[in-house]
Amino acid sequence: KRNEIRYERFFPVLERLKRDFPKLEIAVHSALIDRPRAKAMEAAGVDTVMMDVIGAQETIAQVYHLDRRVEDFEETLAALCETRMEVVPHVVIGLHFGRILGEANALDMVARHPVHSLVFVVIMPFYAAPGTFETPDTAEVGRLFLKGRRMVPDRDVLLGCARPAGMHKRVTDAYAVMAGLDGIAYPAEGAVEVARLIDRPFTQQMSCCSMKEAADGTIERKGRFTPCAA
Repeated sequence: KRNEIRYERFFPVLERLKRDFPKLEIAVHSALIDRPRAKAMEAAGVDTVMMDVIGAQETIAQVYHLDRRVEDFEETLAALCETRMEVVPHVVIGLHFGRILGEANALDMVARHPVHSLVFVVIMPFYAAPGTFETPDTAEVGRLFLKGRRMVPDRDVLLGCARPAGMHKRVTDAYAVMAGLDGIAYPAEGAVEVARLIDRPFTQQMSCCSMKEAADGTIERKGRFTPCAA
């Protein structure tokens, strides 16, 4: 009901890992968190922190069945952004049973904070009970890609690995390339060819899209399209 995960008992393990393997990059999906716990996560050695940003109260109540407010998600985002961790919010397109509802508000929240990058994913009805979720229309997905790209122009905007398969994925990935997204996890057949057709340079990287880096180890900020694979 609270959407909180108690990671504290794992922090000593993370600290030992960072001490023994200083080049190891650690990423955590935080759920909802307050400032003291965000600081503790940072102190334990977490490098990248991810969270789902939900912009509709109806979705929180009806899909997640949580006793939380939309404001709690923005407060978590603010708390994380006060640390040195790289904050990578995720916006789930179609989270309200496949309908577009709170995504625009979620993007507004993300744009108000100094996040490291933004990741889109698309709801996958295949894994839900039959008849409960619709598959989001690819045109609506593409419009949200454009909106996100415009709202955080100085940050990487990426398409994560979760999205419907088949032709939907091929169209979605093509829209991601054309909308100017900076990376796609496990791109569909044809995505790289779309990049070639519109003269977008591209590189391949074996990493989680939330931790995408440039070839020299710095964060990529040059509009280069990067197919990613964890």
